[in-house]
Amino acid sequence: MSASARQQSAGADGIVVRMRGLHYAVNGRPIFRDVDVDIRRGAVTAVMGPSGTGKTTLLRLITGQLRADRGLVEVEGQDVSRLDRAALYRMRRRMGMLFQNGALLTDLDVYENVAFPLREHTRLPERLLRHVVLTKLQAVGLRGAWRLMPSELSGGMARRVALARAIVMDPGLLIYDEPFVGLDPISMGMVLRLIRRLNDALGLTSIVVSHDVREISAVADFCYLISGARVAAAGTPSALADSTSDEVRQFMHGLPDGPVPFHYPAPDYAAQVAEPRG
Repeated sequence: MSASARQQSAGADGIVVRMRGLHYAVNGRPIFRDVDVDIRRGAVTAVMGPSGTGKTTLLRLITGQLRADRGLVEVEGQDVSRLDRAALYRMRRRMGMLFQNGALLTDLDVYENVAFPLREHTRLPERLLRHVVLTKLQAVGLRGAWRLMPSELSGGMARRVALARAIVMDPGLLIYDEPFVGLDPISMGMVLRLIRRLNDALGLTSIVVSHDVREISAVADFCYLISGARVAAAGTPSALADSTSDEVRQFMHGLPDGPVPFHYPAPDYAAQVAEPRG
């Protein structure tokens, strides 16, 4: 099948990102074993799971920063593992990314942070570039902060500026990596509302990696729970909340005891204490 035919097929079944039989390991430790994931067009899809289960790694596989050991990772019908550098960069230009800490450039003001992708990838005249930047800042409620430096922003404001930068190239796929970390309840509520509103108003497809169950369940259309190197559960937020699986219940309801262990695998405690460190 040609690349154009694959892209048409991807559009026909409404799947933007398709993962099949995904295997990935680090230093022999499995991160994913035979994982299948579909990210549907126009939906907000949450990827949840305990810390250290590979949620951010999944994003790196989608964006081509990492390559799977086995299995398929397809974005808009393109096999990411087969893309050369130029094709990979073209694919990434159709994506927006909100990093965990916002990742604003500290020496640039708010306006120039949002303008940066446009200056890097386009030749827009300054007047049009200014219009686009201020429009995106208006969308996140921060047009009035355009001349502030990152050091003058609160955590919630910085996250919203980063979101304006993520959408400035009008991406089709918007990726959020732990967007709620370190936010107070008001800022978190603002970011949640923006995720849903921007997705619907701009016709985006959104992937949100988070372990904040209650918050992301309020805006997600579909959820994947990653645990033990596999998809432990998949479904709507309400379906996962009502699951009878002990593993799913432990995570969704924040239970301290259950199948997911608190301790990282380790040798016998007494033997390890007695053994001199080599």
